[in-house]
This record gives sequence, structure tokens and C-alpha cells, in this order.
Amino acid sequence: MPSLNRILVTLGEPAGIGPDVFLQLAHLSFPVELVVIGDPNLLIERALQLGISIDLIETNINNTPSLSVSGAIKFIPVPLNSPVLPGKLNANNAAYVIRTLEIAADFCLQGKAQALVTGPVHKEILNTGGIAFSGHTEFLAERAKTSHTVMLFVVDHLKVALATTHIPLANVPAAITKDKLKTVISILNKGLQDQFHLASPRIFVCGLNPHAGEGGYLGKEEIDIITPTLDELRNQGYLLSGPLPADTIFTKKYLENADAILGMYHDQVLPVIKTIGFDRAVNVTLGLPFIRTSVDHGTALDLAGTGQANPGSMLAAINLAIEMSKSSLKLP
Repeated sequence: MPSLNRILVTLGEPAGIGPDVFLQLAHLSFPVELVVIGDPNLLIERALQLGISIDLIETNINNTPSLSVSGAIKFIPVPLNSPVLPGKLNANNAAYVIRTLEIAADFCLQGKAQALVTGPVHKEILNTGGIAFSGHTEFLAERAKTSHTVMLFVVDHLKVALATTHIPLANVPAAITKDKLKTVISILNKGLQDQFHLASPRIFVCGLNPHAGEGGYLGKEEIDIITPTLDELRNQGYLLSGPLPADTIFTKKYLENADAILGMYHDQVLPVIKTIGFDRAVNVTLGLPFIRTSVDHGTALDLAGTGQANPGSMLAAINLAIEMSKSSLKLP
């Protein structure tokens, strides 16, 4: 086994700030080999626009990993379908974005890399380009033939997971089933143990309805589904609290005792994460057979090529992938 981990990076939508934020980190040194899966011409052109001096080094995925050098970017080439103008979406490049993800995921599945860090994609343009795409989480799960995954967001010491991901709000109540909650909590608990080294994770669970249903007056899901499921899992040894009102679960009283919070749907908890640490939050996919982290922001087309994009979330995603991958490193 190699004595150095390899982490792959996809830059997402080429017209967005994915290339920008990675290029802004090219002067840093990391204790792993970072390899971009993408078009080197995109990096060259964007670096010129940003006034960043870089060297590009084409890499063979079958070579033994070696430390990246400050000021240099290693890459495995994947050609764009059409030229890119910063801030100008082009549906012709939708297939390119997906191809970079396919190649990176396959390399991870083959054990040729330990982790994948993804830049922001533009879901609308991918779908306009004829590709049904609801999100990285769902795409990577399908590619890895993994039945169930969990979205976990990390900012500083706060970890927040989702019971449902990218579905219409009207479909959320029907998606909150006992089997669904059991699966999500099981994956979350195992991920916290294996990848964050928490022996006995304390998971605080949100209710679905305002005030966690207010004793059934504001909804029955807590009484009929969530509470019985939590009770069953508690009897199996899980350390669970809830269901708790989502409007107070992020107060100090709860946060100082929780290792992670489980929200029922996307916009129930994500506004808190993005308010607390928009420039350093990281999206983690638990349940995959490899580590995947991502920036927790969008393509910011208006900032692409301007030099004003904040690379904080990309840096946090890389650093978290490095930390999480340490446990997968097998020294000879």
C-alpha cells in the first residue's frame, strides 16, 4: 500500500467559481497528493484571468502518489466540449461536468484514490443539457451502487445531517418513514464513529412539524413515526435525543451536548449552517465506499473570473477530506 493518500478534485461547473477557488489555493502545500480531474486549458485560462501563476503537471492515476508542489497543480485531463466564458453557462459542457464526476468516482471505487472533493455544479444547466441530475449525493450513490447515503454538513464543531435531501417540500412528510429514519440514523451513527472517531455519538433529532408537533396539535408525524423509531433505536444502544423543535435545537442548551443534529428536510437546518459558516462549511456524503467532501456553496456565476470568490469552503473541504482519509491510510 502507498504511504501517501491521493485525493481527487472535480471543479464542477466550468463557468462558475469552482476553478477560481481551487486555483486560489494552488500556492498551499498539503500532506497528500491532490489531483484535479478536468481540462487543463480551463485552469490555464482562468489562472490568467485571475493573475495566478501556476505550473500544470499531468499525472497517471496508476503511479504511486507523490506530494503536490506549491504553485503546481496535478491533473488528469478530461476535455471540455465547448470553450468557457466565466459566468456564461453552456449546456454543451453538461456532459463534461458529469464525465469528470464519473472518472473521479470510478478511480475512488477502484482504490486508486482515498477521497473525492467536489466543486459546485449548476443543476439547472445539467438538466437543460439533457442529464437528469438532482445532486452530487444522489449521483455518487448511484455510481457506487450504494442504496443509502446521508448528507452531513460540517462547520467548525457543528455537524448537521438530513433525513431527506433534494425533494419537493410537499413530498417530505411521506418520505419520513420508520425504515427511512432507521437507515439514516444507522448510517449517520456509523459515519460519526468511523470517519469522525466518535465512539458513542450523541445525535439530537428534529421534529418534522413546528414545535415538534405540539403534542399532535400541529402534526402527528412525531407521535406516529419519529418518536417510536427513536425509542426502538435507543433500546438498541443509540444515544438519541428528540424529537426536538427545530426552532430551538440550535441553541446552546442543545448544541453543547450534541455531536450531530439530524434535520428532517433540507431547508429546515441548512439556513443555520450557511449563516454560521458560509465560507467554511463542508458537505460530506456518508455511506459511500469512499470519502467525499464538497464546498457548501453554489457556482456564483457573477464572481467567476473576478478574483473575488472566497476559497474558504474549498479549503475546508480539502482539509476535512485529508483528516477523514487518515484512517484509510495503511502504512507498509
